[in-house]
Amino acid sequence: MDVPPSKIVSDEEKNQLLHLARRTIELVTSGQNPVIPETSSPGLLGKCGAFVTLHSHGDLRGCIGYVHAVKPLIETIVEMAESAALHDPRFRPVRAKEVDSLQIEISVLSPMQRTFNPEDVVVGIHGVMVERGYRSGLLLPQVATEQGWDRDTFLNHTCLKAGLPKDAWHEPDTILFLFTAEVFSEPLG
Repeated sequence: MDVPPSKIVSDEEKNQLLHLARRTIELVTSGQNPVIPETSSPGLLGKCGAFVTLHSHGDLRGCIGYVHAVKPLIETIVEMAESAALHDPRFRPVRAKEVDSLQIEISVLSPMQRTFNPEDVVVGIHGVMVERGYRSGLLLPQVATEQGWDRDTFLNHTCLKAGLPKDAWHEPDTILFLFTAEVFSEPLG
């Protein structure tokens, strides 16, 4: 199975998306509505899944995204920046005074591809989504690298995130999907 690395947005578009995510968080944490700017940039108008991840002082502070392409990337980033800041159920909402301490990371996802062979997972290249019944869980490619996990540990944690037993990826009724992500973030300040 070959899920090629994605190259969806240019360096200029990456900078625009990071600025847009930060501006959105500034607006929504001060009680204002986010603004989706007009653009003619093909990379920003294309539909693809994406996640916005927030870190504060090196710790995860929020992470929400769309797994599948449901709207133009520019709209997805505005919506996910607001959601990561205010609606990640694992964290209290970000307050306006915290915004300056946030580091924003964006992951633009390739389309999901089903695999029947867990050995297809390449740590550091692939993200994984597992599904079984109504349960699903997803971990971005960078999570395994950041945690120092091998393939089996990565698959175990993806199953746990789905609320499944950690070894559920061995079972035939568990469906595995692979994807890559173009990951970029603000420089550490």
